[in-house]
Amino acid sequence: MIHEILPVGMLQCNCSILGDESTREAIVIDPGDDIATVMSLVSRHGLTVKTIVVTHAHIDHIGQVADIKRQTGAPVLMHPGEQKLYDNIHVQAAWLNMPTPEVVKIDAPLVGGDSLRLGSTELLVLDTPGHSPASISLWIPSEGKVVAADTLFRRSIGRTDLPGGNHETLLRAIREKLFTLPPETVVVPGHGGLTTIGEEIRENPFFV
Repeated sequence: MIHEILPVGMLQCNCSILGDESTREAIVIDPGDDIATVMSLVSRHGLTVKTIVVTHAHIDHIGQVADIKRQTGAPVLMHPGEQKLYDNIHVQAAWLNMPTPEVVKIDAPLVGGDSLRLGSTELLVLDTPGHSPASISLWIPSEGKVVAADTLFRRSIGRTDLPGGNHETLLRAIREKLFTLPPETVVVPGHGGLTTIGEEIRENPFFV
């Protein structure tokens, strides 16, 4: 599987481009900004975007969903528990002193227990709330990876002081949904470098 990780926007959100080498179909996760660069990578690999996934509705992860949907025609999937946050994206924009992004209709819900297919690869949806009301993570068993967004970082966790955040909920989600994955699982966080589940169980200061 093709997996490009592109830090986008002023907050350097990790946007993931997943591509199947046989079907040339792609899933784009968290297209927060820099869509021209995202689409350039999609084109470079000869891919067609079939699905756009939003892990949570903070502006740095969802800010240019409208642009990529317009260019690709692909449906946008998000947990419905994030809708209120998305509906108030103008408030987030004001905090960052930036223009309010265009708001686009979410095409379908994506909740824990759901799965997506990309060629022969299955992506399993995990409910990992706490950083936001209904954040999700995407576990890809055949690749040994989990796209954890802003739930778990290398030696850190997502902040919980924003509207809808809850510290205890976040810790519980990490323990129950992420730390139960195989220890060799590679964690793709929403910002910063990669880590593994085993490393974070042993060394993350919020749990040791």
